[in-house]
Amino acid sequence: MPETVLAIQSPDVALRDANRRYYAAFESLDITQMDEIWAHDDWVQCVHPGWDLLLGWAEVREGWVRIFSNTRRTKIALGAVVIHVEGDAGWVACTEQVTSAYSDGIDDVLAQATNIFIYRDGKWRIVAHHASPLPSGPKATVQ
Repeated sequence: MPETVLAIQSPDVALRDANRRYYAAFESLDITQMDEIWAHDDWVQCVHPGWDLLLGWAEVREGWVRIFSNTRRTKIALGAVVIHVEGDAGWVACTEQVTSAYSDGIDDVLAQATNIFIYRDGKWRIVAHHASPLPSGPKATVQ
């Protein structure tokens, strides 16, 4: 009889994968995918660059619905990713280069983000996202 081997991910690798799924949901502009990665508690929170605090899953979800309904396409590049796991909590700090296309143009934002996750029922769920805009570098000039 063949032996079944289960691959067990280390907590750091599993959290990195959860963070990847979060940004994949963001890029997909699909609220169903975003529903799957967030915890649905009344204390979860989200701050998008330039936005006020969204508190509780209903507000956080509505914020994503607004973003998704006004965006035609989004591409995100991450940099300086730092991951830490402490028991059933983990966080990811990273830079986000978010390029979004809208009906009236394109927006490019560089932000420093922190994503906080909890491990619940065998899955990492995001409970807080905070992104603050970073100054963009100098504009290149054509000579």
